[in-house]
Amino acid sequence: MNFPFYIARRYLFSKKSHNAINIISMVSVCGVVVATMALVCALSVLNGFVGLVSSMLGNFDPELKIQPVHGKVFDPTLPAVREVKELPEVALFCEVLQDNAQVRYRDRQITATVKGVDDTFGRLTRIDSILVDSREGSFVLSDEVANYANLGVGTAFSLGVRPNYADPLEIYAPKRNEKVNLANPVASLNLEYAFVGGVYATNQQMYDENFVLLPLPMVRSLFDYEKEVSAIELSLVPGADINSVKSRIKSLLGDDFSVKDRYEQQEASFRMMQGEKWMIFLILCFILILALFNVIGSLSMLMIEKKEDVRTLRNMGADDRLIRRIFLFEGWMISGLGALIGIVIGLALCLLQQELGIIKLGQAAGSFIIDAYPVRVEAGDILIVFITVLSIGFLAAWYPVHYLGRKWLTR
Repeated sequence: MNFPFYIARRYLFSKKSHNAINIISMVSVCGVVVATMALVCALSVLNGFVGLVSSMLGNFDPELKIQPVHGKVFDPTLPAVREVKELPEVALFCEVLQDNAQVRYRDRQITATVKGVDDTFGRLTRIDSILVDSREGSFVLSDEVANYANLGVGTAFSLGVRPNYADPLEIYAPKRNEKVNLANPVASLNLEYAFVGGVYATNQQMYDENFVLLPLPMVRSLFDYEKEVSAIELSLVPGADINSVKSRIKSLLGDDFSVKDRYEQQEASFRMMQGEKWMIFLILCFILILALFNVIGSLSMLMIEKKEDVRTLRNMGADDRLIRRIFLFEGWMISGLGALIGIVIGLALCLLQQELGIIKLGQAAGSFIIDAYPVRVEAGDILIVFITVLSIGFLAAWYPVHYLGRKWLTR
C-alpha cells in the first residue's frame, strides 16, 4: 500500500481519536456531501424540465422543418423538394404557408400568426391530444360546408370565441400585388371567413397566444399565392436516424434551404434553459468552494497537531515531499469521500423524486402541467460534478500544504 495514503487514511478514520480535528474533518466531509448532493439534484431537475419541454414540442413542432434561407416562400414542386418527399425515411410531409394577418370576431380583433396546413398536419403532430375544445371532437380544417380555424387557447380568449359559435371569424390580409387604396383602404385587403373548429393548449406562449391554424388553400387565397409554401414539415418513419436524414436532405436541397430538427426550431428557448442550468451550476460551485474552506482549516489544524508525528517520520528518513503527500492525500480523501457520498445520496433522492414525486410544484391541483418537479439524471452531468468537486478539492488541499506547510512541515 502507498505509505502516504496509508498514513492519511489513518488520520481520517482513526477509531481511537475523537478530538476537535477529527470532528472538523467529518464536518468538512459533510459540507462536501451536501454541496455535491445539491449539484446532482439541481442539474437533474433542470434536465427534467428540458425533457418536459422536449416532450411538449412533439405536440406541435414537426421532427424536421424545411425553410428557405432567402425569402419567405418557395416552390414545393422543385425537383429537389420532390426527391425529399420520396425519401424512404419520410413517413409524412405537410406543406405550410405562414404569415401575419388581422383576425376579427364581432367587436374584437387581434394581429395573429396564420398558419395554413393540410389534413396531414393532424397526423404529423399530436394536436388531437392537446385539443381542449372542438367542434367534431378531433382536429378538422374543413368540410363540404365551411372552413374551420383552430386557435390557441390564448387567441380564443382574446377573441372571446369557442367552437360551435354561430358567427365566423373574419381574417384580413393586404393584397400582395396591389398598392394601398387610400380612398378605400378596405379594397386593398383580402378577406376570408372561417368558423372556429377547435381550441388547443400547447402550454407554449408563442403557439397559444396568437396562433391560428387554417386550411392551406384558404391561406393561399388570403395571401395571393398559387402554389408557394413557406415551409415543409416532415415526420420520419419509426427508427429513422434524424441526424442522418437531416444531412441527406441538406445535401439534396443545397445551401438555399435550412433543415431544422425540433431543438433547432426552438433554439432560443433551449439555449436559455442551458444557460440557466450552468448558471445554477456555477452558483452551487461557489457554495462548494465555501464548504471546502473547512478542508483548509482542518488540514491546517492537522499539520499543527501532528508536528511530533512529522518529526518522528523525519527521523525515520521521510523527506519534505513525502510529508506533504500525506496531508495532500488527507485533503483529497475528504473531497473524494464527500463527492462519492454526495453523488450516491443525490442519485437516491432523484430516484425517489422520479418514482414518488415527493416535492410538489404547488398545492392547487391542475395549476401546473405536472404535479411534482421532473427529474432526469444524465451520466455526463454526474461525471462533471465528480470532476469539479475533485478539482476544487485538490486546490483546497494544495493551498495549506504548500503555503502553510512551509512553516509546519519543512525542516
